[in-house]
Amino acid sequence: MLSHALVVKITAKADQSETVAQFLSGALPLAQAEPFTPIWFAFRANETTFYIVDAFSSDDDRQKHLNGQIAAALMSKASELLAEPPSIEQVDVMASKLPMAV
Repeated sequence: MLSHALVVKITAKADQSETVAQFLSGALPLAQAEPFTPIWFAFRANETTFYIVDAFSSDDDRQKHLNGQIAAALMSKASELLAEPPSIEQVDVMASKLPMAV
């Protein structure tokens, strides 16, 4: 059961918004390579606001993801691409509806 999640708000610098969009789209293969990250979404709310939402079976899996390649790549470019540090919320999954068993 998915019980742990992350909600990450990313605010791009105005002149870097397309670079951030490309970065997030390009991160999909990294997320797919993490067997401990069964649910991963990248969203765009407006021109400069993005979200990553992912879910995990345990806090250990969530921590592995936070210490993984996607977070490392994002943080290595944060000062160049982002208007502010990412807001990373560690949350608990209260309920979910998925189209297939995950």
